[in-house]
Amino acid sequence: MNYILFDGPNRDNLLPFTYTRPVADIRIGILTIREKWESFLDLTTTTITEDYLSEKFPMVEMETNVMINASYLPNAEIVEIVKQLKVNQAIFQGEDVIAFCVEEEAEHDGFDDFEAIEFQNPILKIENTWDIFSKNAEAIAEDFQLITKDKISEPIPPSVNAVNPENIFIEKGATVNFSSLNASSGPIYIGRDAEVMEGSLVRGPFVLCHHSTLKLGAKIYGATTIGPHSKVGGEVNNSVIFGYSNKGHDGFLGNSVLGEWCNIGADSNNSNLKNNYAEVRLWDYKTQGFAKTGLQFCGLMMGDHSKCGINTMFNTGTVVGVSSNIFGSGFPRNFVPSFSWGGSKGFVTYKTSKAFEVADVVMNRRSLKFSETDKAILEHVFELSKTFRRE
Repeated sequence: MNYILFDGPNRDNLLPFTYTRPVADIRIGILTIREKWESFLDLTTTTITEDYLSEKFPMVEMETNVMINASYLPNAEIVEIVKQLKVNQAIFQGEDVIAFCVEEEAEHDGFDDFEAIEFQNPILKIENTWDIFSKNAEAIAEDFQLITKDKISEPIPPSVNAVNPENIFIEKGATVNFSSLNASSGPIYIGRDAEVMEGSLVRGPFVLCHHSTLKLGAKIYGATTIGPHSKVGGEVNNSVIFGYSNKGHDGFLGNSVLGEWCNIGADSNNSNLKNNYAEVRLWDYKTQGFAKTGLQFCGLMMGDHSKCGINTMFNTGTVVGVSSNIFGSGFPRNFVPSFSWGGSKGFVTYKTSKAFEVADVVMNRRSLKFSETDKAILEHVFELSKTFRRE
């Protein structure tokens, strides 16, 4: 069977992260949503996404295809039902479709001619950006069971103060010394070739993905995920960093999500609670206004390739788009459009030529190429986001 992950109706709710990736490639827990489905299915998936992303994230169609809504995170129960799908069958949860099976090039106007299978049991679903951190504890717990099943952890070094060590898993090549790992409130997963430097204080649920570093004296509260090839220091609480991003110094990051290739300057902080303890609102790209989150704690959403200088201060519920550069004293506004350059005193357009120079240098440092495909995606994002910038 051929499995294809599609963005679904929540794609725009997940901007700015879905400017540069399909919904399937959002990281929550230990793995991306795609990696979760592929682990359960033991097969490679492809993607239906926006046209401008399709060269980097192509779709492969075969004679019979199962289409899966990438907003849904798999579990053993739903995967078993998905595997049994036949042509013109669809799985629903309420009004929302989880998956359906079709023949190649078949045309359907809705699901009226499908046999409906109702799935009523709990399943994690990512509908909004704030779900990425607010549902991260559940996602870590599920991924931890999936990844560590029938595997044996590397031994915990004697210099490490470990609480609930049976809930700690260390992959081969990882280095952990003179740190405190408290897994009493959730599992702790240390990926291959990752490093937890001396003096780090970690309370689970916590994930440090492969080739990432927790720097000296870091203070981490769960549920936090640090994606691959990232460096993190200071204080972090209930946040998700997709990968290839750095918050290398002191400063607070809480109830937040950072995309890839972001950098947080030294002593930068975000607020995650309003002074009046009111519900936090976040910028909504669809309505072009601020939407209720239902949350009292909500911090910073920062898209790929965005960066901030030292001592940057972010208000509660700030959204920063793709390839923005923020610096200077004072609080920038709660919504910073993609390709913006400036701070509290105002922004100008960050020219693509300058942004691409930085992206090329940053990616080369990790032995990766800033490709023509990457450039074309960011050029398209630049055009899409024009309406939000004050040109």
